[in-house]
Amino acid sequence: MRNLASDPACNVADLGVPIPDDRHAVSVCLPTWDSVIGYEEGRDKVMSKLQCGYPRFFLHPAVNRLFQKCEQAVAADGEKVIVFPNKNAAQRALRFVEKRSGAALRIASYDGLQALILPEDKYDIGMEYWRYSGEVVSSRQALDVMDGDGLWEYDNVDLLRKLEEIGDYDEGDVYVYESGMSAVFAVHREMRKLAPSKKSLQLDFPYVDVLKVQNSFGAGAVFLPVSEGESFDEALNRIRVGEFSSVFCEVPSNPLLRMLDLEKVRAACDAGNVPLVIDDTVCSAYNVDVKPYADIVTSSLTKWVSGSGNVMAGAVQLVKKSTHYGEFKAFFDDDCGETNSKLYAQDAAILDEGAKNFEQRMKPVNAAAQGLVDFLQKHDAVEQVWHPSSNTKDFFHLVKTEKGGYGGLLSFTLKNDKKVAKFFDKLNISKGPSFGTEFSLACPYTLLAHYDELEWAEGCGVSRNLIRLSVGTEGKQEIISRFNEAFDSI
Repeated sequence: MRNLASDPACNVADLGVPIPDDRHAVSVCLPTWDSVIGYEEGRDKVMSKLQCGYPRFFLHPAVNRLFQKCEQAVAADGEKVIVFPNKNAAQRALRFVEKRSGAALRIASYDGLQALILPEDKYDIGMEYWRYSGEVVSSRQALDVMDGDGLWEYDNVDLLRKLEEIGDYDEGDVYVYESGMSAVFAVHREMRKLAPSKKSLQLDFPYVDVLKVQNSFGAGAVFLPVSEGESFDEALNRIRVGEFSSVFCEVPSNPLLRMLDLEKVRAACDAGNVPLVIDDTVCSAYNVDVKPYADIVTSSLTKWVSGSGNVMAGAVQLVKKSTHYGEFKAFFDDDCGETNSKLYAQDAAILDEGAKNFEQRMKPVNAAAQGLVDFLQKHDAVEQVWHPSSNTKDFFHLVKTEKGGYGGLLSFTLKNDKKVAKFFDKLNISKGPSFGTEFSLACPYTLLAHYDELEWAEGCGVSRNLIRLSVGTEGKQEIISRFNEAFDSI
């Protein structure tokens, strides 16, 4: 296990992509509590050292250079550009910015990509679309354009067959997107098309941008942070009468690893003819099979399926038994074309390679995570642990696969809030955003995802002092020893 507990500019998680020669900038490592706060507040002592970051939030150096070269070629004084992988994405971004700002924008072709040209003071709005939609240009794609070698071609049939096998989907029912958020956004676009005047319903606390998408596009969303009690019963009644365009949920949720009663939700959706969208990213299809309850499934392939965090990708998976299957099939066939993929060819090749060892990685990850959960639950300094093995376990068993376990993601808080920062700083484990890498990865999740809305997050039950850990393949004893060292230091 690498010692990554000192340098806020160290590059660790490969969330960008390797680039040639001396330009091996990968993802951001924020190894101290204060460096995370400094990143969120834009402090120069942190930002000046960062070379890269989470791709939808922080432009990879190669993508940034692509933007600059394109700007020189197609923009006028006082204008900036945002480069998109295809014309449809650029047009959607144009409509989003024009609706928000009233400004008139234009689009130009650039070396096989599409540039949205907008006034400098509207650039931040355009980058909101980039972040929320996930329809982004990858750094591999950017490099291929700038190096002049032309865009890659790659036969993704083997990748699609592997993804169909992983989730036990029928041939032709898996569609690959530029990122996990692009997959979610595509599903949301289809739901808005089916019922443009209706809001969606988000059940339980989700990954931050899943809710942002629902609130930023279309009619908006109704959000139920905890799916139990009277409010949950009321939501079920509203589903039964067909009030919503769709219901979104994560199984289990991120970062609280909670399960909801999918049997009740499925019955309500059947009664109201409302599509149920389930995201299985947190535990992956190795551990959960949500097809008996879902109409459509989304997954971030950047996480467990990739295993190295060195490629962005997402998937939309159709469920044959869904009453909406025919209309979904028509939409996604049209959206992704005959290849069933929007993922750039070189990224698809990298994902294909990473996916080969997916199942072999998950078994030791499950075992190590369960061992760490047991250790933390018994530790005197720990206040609470969240993991599917202890949270809403009965509901998890509705979707747990025969070969699977409870997954490699867990969250916890300490009893003494004043010691959290020191503990995190001393924890000798790789630190940064994302999860699902072969090496363990820790982060103060709420600070990273909800720094500007901490009180709101805490009102939803997500502590500002929560630490989320993605367990890697180092082994239970090795990981626990690192935790013991950190506990001993406080």
